[in-house]
Amino acid sequence: MKRAVLLLSGGLDSATVGAILKSEGYELFALSFDYGQRHRIELQRAREVAAALGVAEHKVLSLDLRAIGGSALTDDIAVPDYAGATTEIPVTYVPARNTVFLSLALGWAEVLHVPNIAIGVTAVDYSGYPDCRPEFISAFESLANLATKDGVEGTKFKVLTPLISMSKTEIVRAGLACGFDYGLTTSCYNPSENGAQCGRCDSCKIRENAFAELGLPDPVRQS
Repeated sequence: MKRAVLLLSGGLDSATVGAILKSEGYELFALSFDYGQRHRIELQRAREVAAALGVAEHKVLSLDLRAIGGSALTDDIAVPDYAGATTEIPVTYVPARNTVFLSLALGWAEVLHVPNIAIGVTAVDYSGYPDCRPEFISAFESLANLATKDGVEGTKFKVLTPLISMSKTEIVRAGLACGFDYGLTTSCYNPSENGAQCGRCDSCKIRENAFAELGLPDPVRQS
């Protein structure tokens, strides 16, 4: 059986990756992070998504990225309202987050002897984050095969990025084709205390626009 460690946030992109890989016959080991993010409701959603995907195991690791800060998601910095496309890296970028997450996923993959790590990055609707680019994924994959016992002994680690060239609309379409229920997911960077989406941040608006382009209502729960 094909096997992969899936980085699972509880958001739309990572859930879609899980749905695609499940449809392709992968056995999934889901990994989520409680890293001090202001949108911790995503961890509850990640558990629900993991259950829906029927993963073999789901781990939630605790990290304190608030101790580093530097992001509107991990520091006392306001989450801005969506202002359209920009060439600037937004304040919702979390310094080195995907590097850290992929490194820990690599560690678990090596313990499990699983050659694949899956992540829901996209180079189209990615909000300008540098650690969502194909160049970054290629560099990390090279590092994975240089820095591990399994890699040195012949295992070829692969970072799976099935969404890398998709727009958000194409991502939603792909997940729906797999029969995935997006009502299980959350995308908001600045939810209320009860988990309701703000409807104003980049992530909310990009998600909303994707469903609208498909002529569908967004099934996201409001609490």
